[in-house]
Amino acid sequence: MAVLLGGAGIWAGWVWVSLGDAEISGHGIAALVLGVVFSLIVGCGLMALVFFSSRRGYDERVDHGQDGPPV
Repeated sequence: MAVLLGGAGIWAGWVWVSLGDAEISGHGIAALVLGVVFSLIVGCGLMALVFFSSRRGYDERVDHGQDGPPV
């Protein structure tokens, strides 16, 4: 497995070096920055929801109808 991972890393490095420079327009940079920022916002928001859900006990209160009425 390590040999496969190492080979993939060497191949990826060779491809990276052989591609050369790529030009990105101002619109492309703006789209890239906005995409990264919004992805981070969504990821942090979802992690905050998971954290607060766990802290307030919402996960433990789920009743699947097998043990009788909810508490």
